[in-house]
Amino acid sequence: MKKREFVIVQTLILAVEVMLLLALRLQDTDKLQDAVAVNEVWQSVQADWNSLEIHRNRTDLSYVVLDEEENVLYRTDNGLSESVNRAITHRDTILDIVREGAVVGRLIIFNNSEKVMEGRVRTVTLAVTIALLLQGGLCIGYGVYLDHRVIRPFRQLKDFARRVAGGNLDIPLEMDRKNLFGAFTESFDILRDELKKARLAQAKANADKKELVAKLSHDIRTPVASIKAASEVGAALAENPKIRENYEQIIRKADQIDALVANLFTATLEELEQLTVSPADMESGELVTMLESADYFGWAEISSIPACLLYADRLRLQQVFDNIFANSYKYGRREPYGIGKINVTVKREKESLAVCIEDYGGGVSQEELPFLKEKFKRGTNARNMEGAGLGLFISDYFMREMGGELLVENGENGLRVTVLICQCR
Repeated sequence: MKKREFVIVQTLILAVEVMLLLALRLQDTDKLQDAVAVNEVWQSVQADWNSLEIHRNRTDLSYVVLDEEENVLYRTDNGLSESVNRAITHRDTILDIVREGAVVGRLIIFNNSEKVMEGRVRTVTLAVTIALLLQGGLCIGYGVYLDHRVIRPFRQLKDFARRVAGGNLDIPLEMDRKNLFGAFTESFDILRDELKKARLAQAKANADKKELVAKLSHDIRTPVASIKAASEVGAALAENPKIRENYEQIIRKADQIDALVANLFTATLEELEQLTVSPADMESGELVTMLESADYFGWAEISSIPACLLYADRLRLQQVFDNIFANSYKYGRREPYGIGKINVTVKREKESLAVCIEDYGGGVSQEELPFLKEKFKRGTNARNMEGAGLGLFISDYFMREMGGELLVENGENGLRVTVLICQCR
């Protein structure tokens, strides 16, 4: 029921109640007796005056018939007025009985206006009560209607706004097109959908940006390390002090660039889990090129590689090898500008291909081994060397994403890092 219809119905019911009450209030109690019935009684009494013993009351009225001496000749009920004085006091109707032009008696009709009034009061009271109940029912029904059509949708909008403010954009807003606010709620849900699209696009843009920063950080540090290594060799071989000083200046600037890149890389570290890893089938022979690319100093002795089909991400696997060799270059030297040695052995182990890379740096203590793959963790042998303690942490993450594993342990000569690469079945 619409608002206008509800107001009209309530107004009509109220008008009926007012009219019933006014009619009852303005009712003249002296005119409540039925004049037709009174006339019928008077006529019948006059007709039966000489034979009142056979007279019968054919109406609902109560009356008494008196003669001239006020003797009771006929009565319909007991307890009625049986004298003119009492009838006057009770406001009964008194009519003369006339026979042949002379008054021979009187008819006293009992005044039942109070009884009639009580009946009408009961009738009006019942009608007003029913009207009030109908009004109450309509109010309750309209309240339920308002709750269902107005209050509940706004409550849903409130809960929806709270979810959206909390960042939950996955739950759509339930819509009822028959509802008064159907189009309104649909607009809110369209807003939620657009916000979700915008947030997903923003998240993808941030992920792409962080991945780009991580890639550039790694790609920059590798040539910087090569420049530094070449400068260190040049400084060691230079006889001219001026040339040696120039080489040392290059080394200092390379360290500065490496530190800045490391800071940039550390700033994106918390989001590294967003770096995509996309494994695919690859031939094991490709590992030769990867290992040689990572070993830009040429320290490694690489054993033969069994022929098999691997399942790995080429880019991420190259990063893993680059990080491991970079650590071996830093910690595997016996002296600042000395030449080191790295052993690389490749063999099959169950469903994986194990690439073991071992340097000659003496390794780390057994207590430190379990923490080397954690973020910012380094061995005590790295105190005086640059680095952030991220290489093995990132490499371990990449290998787990490829379904492989990274093992770190002490070998016979130094630290041994085993890269377990999944084989295709």
